[in-house]
Amino acid sequence: MTFNPVSNALLGVAVGDALGVPFEFKTREELEHSPAKDMVGYGTYGQPAGTWSDDTSLTLCLADSLLQGYDLKAISKQFFAWRYGMEWTARGDVFDIGMTTAAAIKRIRDIVEYGKIAELKLLKYQAEEYDNGNGSLMRILPLLFYIKGMDIGLQFELTWEVSALTHRYIRAAMSCLIYLKLAENLLNGMDKYTAYKTMQKQVMGFWTSLDFAEHERTHFKRVIESDIHLIKQKDIKSGGYVIESLEASLWCFLNNDNYEKTVLAAVNLGHDTDTTAAIAGGLAGLYYGAENIPQWWLASIARLEDIVLLSENLNQKYNQ
Repeated sequence: MTFNPVSNALLGVAVGDALGVPFEFKTREELEHSPAKDMVGYGTYGQPAGTWSDDTSLTLCLADSLLQGYDLKAISKQFFAWRYGMEWTARGDVFDIGMTTAAAIKRIRDIVEYGKIAELKLLKYQAEEYDNGNGSLMRILPLLFYIKGMDIGLQFELTWEVSALTHRYIRAAMSCLIYLKLAENLLNGMDKYTAYKTMQKQVMGFWTSLDFAEHERTHFKRVIESDIHLIKQKDIKSGGYVIESLEASLWCFLNNDNYEKTVLAAVNLGHDTDTTAAIAGGLAGLYYGAENIPQWWLASIARLEDIVLLSENLNQKYNQ
């Protein structure tokens, strides 16, 4: 099996997600007593080993839609084809979906079915602060291959549009941009610490031009103004709040030196184990390459051939 930047990213997400699924909602204390060490089955959702959740499903929906270019209607249709038609599920079952995402997909389905497509671009203007879960960050990575090389202002505009399909608030969108800028720097061949420091400078410069509100900047203080990897593990949270997921995934990526250690560290933080590992796994897959994911883990992944084929098609479209 040969790999490319897209397969590195998508398989990085899928394997991390599947690794975390059996442990979701376990506390850090429980996992300290009996830590995740390998890809296992059953557990929280009773799923076989290698089963990924909504994190990967929505990531693959976004990747699939980008084969047609950037089209919010196409992305939306992929999302509700998954939610209501079981497309891009691991094993034909939607077994894990957040309340915000579920409500949002119903909303965008109604918009599309009533033919009010222009309203998809206006969703970010309808944001409420509870729209700050990690449900857009967990699926945003494929957008990298469309926006790479663009001006950061345009990157943010497009990122916010895609985030707002499910999570409309600017904090969720900015978290996605931070993640994508780090991923873009990795894609451009930087070592991970240089990529991180460069991302901080890029984002702070953008905040100045955007006049990003000070009360919003404060939420990103540990990621952008400090060094997140120097924070002690006990001070890293790993719940469903987008800032927690951003901090935890970057902490795991920067503090470990291979894919396996990165995603196991993410799972063993506890709580939203699949999402933290999916987000961290996307970066680790992109950086270390899918060839450095444990082969048994890869072999267990549901619909592996479908993910590889999708990756090849997306890579051919955007990386040739």
